[in-house]
Amino acid sequence: MGLIMNLETLLAARLAVAFEAVAGDPVDPAVRASQHADFQSGAALALARRLGRAPREIAAEVVAATDLTGLAEVEISGPGFLNLTVLDDVLASLLAEPDSRPGITSERVVIDYSSPNVAKELHVGHLRSTVIGDALARLFTWAGHDVVRANHLGDWGTQFGLLIEHLADLSSGDTDEFSLSDLTDFYRQARVKFDDDDEFRTRARLRVVALQGGDEVTRAMWRRLVEQSERLFVADYARLGITLGPGDFAGESSYQDQLASVVDELTERGLLVESEGALCAFPAGFTGRDGEPLPLIVRKSDGGFGYAATDLAALRHRVRDLKATRLLYVVGAPQRTHFQMVFAVAHNAGWLPDGITAEHIGFGSILGSDGKMLKTRSGETIKLVDLLDEADERATSPAVGIGAIKYADLASDRRSDYVFDWDRMLAATGNTGPYLQYAVARIRSLLRKAEVVPGAVVLGDPAERRLALTLLGFEPAVAAAIELREPHRLAGHLHEVAVAFSAFYERCPIRSSPSRLALAARTGETLRLGLDLLGVPIPDEM
Repeated sequence: MGLIMNLETLLAARLAVAFEAVAGDPVDPAVRASQHADFQSGAALALARRLGRAPREIAAEVVAATDLTGLAEVEISGPGFLNLTVLDDVLASLLAEPDSRPGITSERVVIDYSSPNVAKELHVGHLRSTVIGDALARLFTWAGHDVVRANHLGDWGTQFGLLIEHLADLSSGDTDEFSLSDLTDFYRQARVKFDDDDEFRTRARLRVVALQGGDEVTRAMWRRLVEQSERLFVADYARLGITLGPGDFAGESSYQDQLASVVDELTERGLLVESEGALCAFPAGFTGRDGEPLPLIVRKSDGGFGYAATDLAALRHRVRDLKATRLLYVVGAPQRTHFQMVFAVAHNAGWLPDGITAEHIGFGSILGSDGKMLKTRSGETIKLVDLLDEADERATSPAVGIGAIKYADLASDRRSDYVFDWDRMLAATGNTGPYLQYAVARIRSLLRKAEVVPGAVVLGDPAERRLALTLLGFEPAVAAAIELREPHRLAGHLHEVAVAFSAFYERCPIRSSPSRLALAARTGETLRLGLDLLGVPIPDEM
């Protein structure tokens, strides 16, 4: 376990023994980073009220009972704060070790993210799920978990009857010559025909029956649509630096033969109720605006299955067959109630036993400068490829443009909406991707032009100590990002590292100092690793 790298935890453990000796029972030392010292504890002030004693008197007893030998120095400040200063040689020795992984018990984690629809282009609405989900997959993998990426592809449903029938009219069903943009346009055309043409409407409905019934010609056309869409999605992922690959697609179609057994199992457990011809589950605690119990429709009144049935089948498969112990669903905030109901029904069915968790990783929306959902000037959804093309045009390199987009998303709390602002995202200052990328580029240049080789770190200047302490916060930041499923915890820490390095760079001559070159090199390694865990590329030069 990388406890030694978490100085805050280590200091708290030492102080906890002394506080318990003084108080007679366990006390949280409340050790926090401080501007007045490296760390500070204010626990004596809170304890004073309970013991009815002066806080400085309590602080003095704690100091006398604390063994910080070989770790830190402590002094009492103000009304009873304990100011803790870590020894320079301790910081230097820790910096000699590479960034360590958080000490964890490995789990099999299924992360469901991106989830585009076949025959439709990726658009800005897919960006957050894709970027956040991929960052979590990278973080969990690096920490030692067995991660299964699940791209829940929308590849089934009545819409394919319309599209396949329209394609049959156009070209005998050969889809290889069409792009996703073509197919998106074709679907719009098919929808118009379906609404206006009785004869086409009949044929489209029969095509749906043929698809669901396993008709070989229809299935072959459908498979070509799916395969071509998957190839184009993977190409877009590669451009965006996303780790999803061909083997990660798990379409809705893959669960179709399991839906009847989902209904059977839920029926056997008495969890389904017929309501207006549909079979519904009514998990406790969910009500509509009218105060009535909220249904989760598992089988529709026409005998078809909806999203709930597919999500239940997928969850059951991931637990039973994939042996997952943790399920993460990176899907927009509006789906929160849906997933909570799915999880509740799955728990009632025994598909989520104790020790296995399922969690909806919700996120906010991307807004335009007007505070509304980001769209084109004409009001249409922005295609992802157009967004990436514009990034290439505006930035000095594709890595800078893509890094700016991804970092802007990951640097904000995923639960919040954020405004898509090119000028802010591409700025070379502030908490931006280019600022961090530039810090790495500057360090690389510094090491290339150095007059000596890096050596042992010896700390003296306050800027050196501040940078050292900030670097040693990497492991706690990664641990927090994983524990809370909040990538912005790591992004914020990396920005703090870059700011501390900038102050160090401006204050301390580096090129002729082996110690300072080593500190710069360690900073570069930490920034590079952290950006890689977020999926933010680093250009060779800036």
